[in-house]
Amino acid sequence: MMDATARQRIRAARTANGLSLRELARRVGVSASQLSQIENGKSDPSVSTLYALVGELGLSLDALLEQGPTVPPAPLAAGHGRPEPPLRPVSTGPVVRPGERRILHMDSGVVWERLTRGPSDVVDALLVTYEPGGASSSSGKLMTHGGMEFAFLLEGELTLQLAFETHLIRAGDSLEFAASTPHLYFNSGKVPAKGVWYVLDKQTVPTEEGLLRMMGTAGGDDGSAPSSAVDVLRAFSRD
Repeated sequence: MMDATARQRIRAARTANGLSLRELARRVGVSASQLSQIENGKSDPSVSTLYALVGELGLSLDALLEQGPTVPPAPLAAGHGRPEPPLRPVSTGPVVRPGERRILHMDSGVVWERLTRGPSDVVDALLVTYEPGGASSSSGKLMTHGGMEFAFLLEGELTLQLAFETHLIRAGDSLEFAASTPHLYFNSGKVPAKGVWYVLDKQTVPTEEGLLRMMGTAGGDDGSAPSSAVDVLRAFSRD
């Protein structure tokens, strides 16, 4: 779950930008009551809502990740709430232990774990889990952002909607595409889908010619490619 500090930052950024709950909710495509519940800790945002909030408020996704070392939650017994994960000592050096990763759980059934010790201007490295029924957007909205997106699926199956095409990704498959292409991930299977994601050169939105070349097609004018509605992962580059 998103911790209280992250929720306070969302509220503070909204206030600093002079936005009412209703206005910000309109901009990110949710109801004012849902946004209020997110700020007050009564619900968590979906991936798409979180991306939209980051874009509208100029926040850092890194700042909204859970604070301090943590580990993924243990399975729940029927009728019990989520247990508090034990804290583990933070090591130094190049190795990031599982219990030291910054983690973000979203209500759309997606968990992000940052694999690097800190934010990077060049690459985002994430261990991503899509639970059965999980999706990058609970509303079905496709996302765009800068850079090139690479992934390798370790477990399960995941569906990628890329513009007007749909691709089934199985364990052992890898993928790459220009992230300025509208895209959506969802898990329609019965087991979690887990993989490693990298976004390279994430602050660069390619030209249309470069986008066509990377997608393996020919031609195209040298103009601006469709720009990002929200720069989804830019926030990992700063605290």
